[in-house]
Amino acid sequence: MKTEELINELQSFGLRLVDPKAGADSRRGGAGPSDHKAITIDGMTVMAPVHTAPAFESPYLVEKPDPEGRSRILRDGIAIAEATFPAQPKFYALKTADGIPYSKIAVLHGRDVLATTVLQTCIRYQSRTKTCQFCAIGQSLAAGRTIERKTPAQLAEVAKAAVELDGVKHMVMTTGTPPGADRGAAILAESAAAIKAAVALPLQGQCEPPDDDAWFARLREAGIDALGMHLEAVTEPVRKQVMPGKAQVPVARYFSAFEAAVPVFGRGQVSTYILAGLGDGAADILAVCEKLVAIGVYPFVVPFVPISGTPLESRPGPAPEFMNAILRPLSHLLAASGLRAIDVKAGCAKCGACSALSTYERGLSA
Repeated sequence: MKTEELINELQSFGLRLVDPKAGADSRRGGAGPSDHKAITIDGMTVMAPVHTAPAFESPYLVEKPDPEGRSRILRDGIAIAEATFPAQPKFYALKTADGIPYSKIAVLHGRDVLATTVLQTCIRYQSRTKTCQFCAIGQSLAAGRTIERKTPAQLAEVAKAAVELDGVKHMVMTTGTPPGADRGAAILAESAAAIKAAVALPLQGQCEPPDDDAWFARLREAGIDALGMHLEAVTEPVRKQVMPGKAQVPVARYFSAFEAAVPVFGRGQVSTYILAGLGDGAADILAVCEKLVAIGVYPFVVPFVPISGTPLESRPGPAPEFMNAILRPLSHLLAASGLRAIDVKAGCAKCGACSALSTYERGLSA
C-alpha cells in the first residue's frame, strides 16, 4: 500500500492504540485536530483520530513502541507499516510568571508546528442554532485545558520558548469569532506583532473574512505571513445546515476576500480549510477547488472527523474512496498550477498533518 493510501485510510478509519498511555498527550476538544494523535509514517507526521467512535472500531492498530521508539501498524492483525510518535515538547514543562502552563497557551501540532486559539470563545458557539455543528472550541476551555484569552505577551513568551527548546518551525493562530466587523483580525494582528518582536517565526493567521479588505494589509504589516479563511463546506445548502451562523457570511464574500488577500500575501500564501464529508459531493468540492487555485488560494481538503460532544458526533466520516476521489485529482491540479504545500510559509497547509493531500503531492514528485 502506498503511503498516501495508508494515511488516507488512517484518517478516515482512525487508529486503535494497544497502549492507552500512548494517547495521553493526544488532542481532545478545542479547535483544530481534536481527538487526534500525531504519528510519523515514512517521514510524514499526520494527525490520526484515536478518541472517536469510528477509531474504536478501526481495522488499524498501533502496537506499543519498542525500546527504539518504533511501533508497528497492523491492519486486521497484519503488520503493514512502521511508525514513531513525536516526543512530548520540552516547552510543555514550563509556566508563565503567573503560573499558567505553557501548554494552556499553545500546543504542538504535527511535529514542528505551534498552534493556538487566541480567543477560545465564539459568537457562533453560544447558541446551538448558530454554532458550527462540528465545532468543539468550548470543550477544552470547559475542561480547563486552556484559557479563554491568550495575551500577546503570553503568546510571544511561549513561541520563543517553543522555538528555542523544541525547534518549532512555524505557528498557526486561529480564533473564535468575536463581536465586531473585523471578525478576529484585530486580535490576530496584535498577537502577531508581539510574537514577531520576540522571535523570528513564520505565522499563519486564521479568521473569517473581515468586512473591510484593508485588514489584509494590516495583518501582513503586523507579521502574518500566511492567511487562512476557512470555508469548511462549499455549497450554500450544506453550509446553512451544518454551520448556520457562519453561513451568514456567504461563499461569494469568501471569494471576494480571497481575491483581495492574494495580492497582499502572495499566491499560495492564502488558504482555505475544506471539510470533506459534511454533505458536499466530491464534484462540488473539486469545482470550488478549481476556482480557488485559479486565483492563487491553496485549498486544504481535510476529512471530517466526528468529535465527541458535538451535534455531529454520530455522523460517520468520509470513506477513504471518497477522499481519494478528491485528493488525487486535486494533487494533480495543484501541481499543474505551481501551488505546493511545501512552499506555504506557515500554517495548516504547510504542516499537512490533518490531510493526506501533501502526501499525494509528494507521490507525484517521487
